[in-house]
Amino acid sequence: MTDQHRDLVSQVIAQISRAIIGKEEVKKLLIVALLSKGHLLIEGVPGAAKTALARVFAQAISGDFKRVQLTPDMLPTDITGFYIYQQDGSSRFIPGPMFANVVLADELNRTTPRTQSAFLEAMQEGQITIEGKAHPVVPPFMVIATQIPFGAEGTYPLTEVQVDRFILRAW
Repeated sequence: MTDQHRDLVSQVIAQISRAIIGKEEVKKLLIVALLSKGHLLIEGVPGAAKTALARVFAQAISGDFKRVQLTPDMLPTDITGFYIYQQDGSSRFIPGPMFANVVLADELNRTTPRTQSAFLEAMQEGQITIEGKAHPVVPPFMVIATQIPFGAEGTYPLTEVQVDRFILRAW
């Protein structure tokens, strides 16, 4: 890493630290995940400033931020977007929250495997497929997902394959 890169990393961490006190290890993991073109899974209890951390991180890198509160009744199109068709046969694409630089998937294990798979395609392939058409994600693209303790009502366990899509995991 060059001195210029070190300075840039220090500036990003300093900017995050103005808003978030503590969580030094997670701040570093965010930088490592971004530079590695990877994604971060954060496990923990509600109210631990995970959303604030993700939002401030996106601001620090001048990225677009979207938060998705996942629920058992969500459909993949709720996060990917969809086409609106007109009577004249034309269509217009309405992008979902996945079209941001930093996407916070809050409580990923609370949504169905089908909706989870929409996140996984974007994370693995760098694209989102809607009605058979591939849409590239916006670089840089990073998913920060939170997971609530498994076993709580309405949770779906993440499989090993799903967890493997995250380059890093924080508690």
